[in-house]
Amino acid sequence: MSWIANTEWEKIGLKHISPQRKGDIAEHHCIAWLWSKGYEVFRNSGQSGAVDLIALNVNSGELLLVDVKSYKDGRLSSRTSIQKKLGVRYLHYNPHTKKIRFIKHRSIHKGTK
Repeated sequence: MSWIANTEWEKIGLKHISPQRKGDIAEHHCIAWLWSKGYEVFRNSGQSGAVDLIALNVNSGELLLVDVKSYKDGRLSSRTSIQKKLGVRYLHYNPHTKKIRFIKHRSIHKGTK
């Protein structure tokens, strides 16, 4: 299987899952979770960008820009400057426990450390 030689794979049972597929799975779980919370959810039609999902609560009018992060060890990269400017929120999906939660981002205020 030389075609997989340069691709990162994670072995789960007898199946191999690419990082892109793991991201797709995480997004689908997060979409269903957001639906259960009363949101309409819209996906980014590309594979890159500052936002993975847009979630709208039609009852309250709340609009969320969401970047889905799938990880298991607690480490998380920080948001990009454009994500901070837009108010993008990270939605954490743990593939082992299937738990989903919003990350509490530190707010940065001028003049404070």
